Amino acid sequence: MLEANWIVREKPCARKVGAIAQEFGIRPLVAELLVHRGFAESEEIARFLHPRLQDLSDPFLLPNMEAAVERILQAVDRNEAVVLYGDYDVDGVTSLTLLHAFLRAYGLDAQPFLPHRMDDGYGLNDHGLERCLSEYTPSLIIAVDCGTSSISQVEMLKQRGIDVVIIDHHESNTGQLPPAVAVVNPKLGDDYHYFCTAGLIFKLGHALLKRRRTDRLDLKEWLDVVAMGTVADLVPLVDENRILVRKGLQQLAQSRHAGVSALKEVAGVNATPEAYDIGFKLGPRLNAAGRLDTAQVSLDLLMSTDASKARRLAEDLDSQNRSRQNLEQRIRDEAVEMLHRLDGNLGKGIVLGSEDWHAGVVGIVASRVVREFHRPSFVIAFDEAGMGKGSGRSIPGVSLVQALNACRDLLEAGGGHDMAAGLTLRRENLDAFRERFAAYLDANTPPELFTPRLDIDLVATLDEINLNLLDSYELVHPMGMGNPAPLFMSRAVRLAEEPRVLKEKHLKLTLQQNGARIDVMWFNAAHLDLPPGPWDIAYRISRNVYKGRSSVSVMLEALRTSRG
Repeated sequence: MLEANWIVREKPCARKVGAIAQEFGIRPLVAELLVHRGFAESEEIARFLHPRLQDLSDPFLLPNMEAAVERILQAVDRNEAVVLYGDYDVDGVTSLTLLHAFLRAYGLDAQPFLPHRMDDGYGLNDHGLERCLSEYTPSLIIAVDCGTSSISQVEMLKQRGIDVVIIDHHESNTGQLPPAVAVVNPKLGDDYHYFCTAGLIFKLGHALLKRRRTDRLDLKEWLDVVAMGTVADLVPLVDENRILVRKGLQQLAQSRHAGVSALKEVAGVNATPEAYDIGFKLGPRLNAAGRLDTAQVSLDLLMSTDASKARRLAEDLDSQNRSRQNLEQRIRDEAVEMLHRLDGNLGKGIVLGSEDWHAGVVGIVASRVVREFHRPSFVIAFDEAGMGKGSGRSIPGVSLVQALNACRDLLEAGGGHDMAAGLTLRRENLDAFRERFAAYLDANTPPELFTPRLDIDLVATLDEINLNLLDSYELVHPMGMGNPAPLFMSRAVRLAEEPRVLKEKHLKLTLQQNGARIDVMWFNAAHLDLPPGPWDIAYRISRNVYKGRSSVSVMLEALRTSRG
């Protein structure tokens, strides 16, 4: 593990922190966090700490929402054959589930269609559409979580007399829009860029209700599914996303959907779920099927109304997730073994490829490689024909999109975001791509980017880490993209008891400071040599509920000999 630079934030004005703490009845540490994150005005802080559904904006402010609603209600009135063409990730299957339910409330039984990751590839593509049109004869296709860049495909559908409505949040990579009836995409406007498609479908449902009321649709009942799609898609949990996820987590605790309840049960999600539970328990299980085969099981689960059937589907997904984890671990071990052969000469970037790897998990493996080695990394799976599908993950300050642009002549395809990207590459170009990627990084990135940073948000004493703090701290939830869980630091703590090793890989430490004692967990740290004490510790906190009793759970992230 690379040693990180600890960067501790300066404490803000004590008077300002005290005033916020008193006005809102919260602990000073939480008030300090709000100041760090730029909150100043009372009204702004109140909206953040206590988000309300009534603060959601008019859905018709989204680009082209009016045209989309008009065409969908026309399909309802004419009882048209409608296909919902989706995507195989969590945002895709939750969005299909939501839209299918909303249209059924209006009496329209649309047919959901999922592309296959390996056979069809992503989005509204030629192969997927050919398969779709061989099964259905729609007059309207609603493309969900895809379609913004599918110009030729929408043109083909238009020539066949099939209308298309697109509900999507991805950037256009063509610079123009397909000839659809409507493209509802916040990227076409100046606001709401944080929505994923599940959030957009919720807004569409709201817009439909504003145009035509029906007692058969209660949007609040579907907020749990909206929250799952939003958290799992790693979009910022800000503004309206924050409202939808906070309320969605409350709905998730009492979900009325058989599939969601069964998924919670097999994943071991307790009565008070957090965004973490979606990101690390529910989301991976919904994603597992689409990564290894088809996401149809995930969609069937979310749409299920039969508890026993839902339980069988959830157990199937749980099994597939274990298979995905085993496959991921094998590929990760092989990737790390390749890197260890370099004898520490990693360079600034990592490019790894193999014919024995599965394209469905290379993105997860790339993320783990980046966490361990703090280098922008591409992990590529090659098929029998020598064509490779790869995923890349980056570190702050290094744009994978710009790096791919510098290697464009070596790629069959490639694109994405600064921090995450995908590529298609022929096996014979692997070495050349690795060299070009390294050359780009050498020429365009300063060396200090390759030393990990540990950004400390709050310095606390151990006696401050208690349930009273948690009660205030949980008002800042949900934590995630755009609102990360803060990193706490305590200085000069000492061991109160000998460390205990759990499951042969985790450490449990009992620490003390000025008479206060606290238990902390340090995952996957049993192999580490602990430095001389006393220590400075960096950690995150959460609530643990066991047999109805709450306690503070402390998860260690780093430890060093104290510097006072």
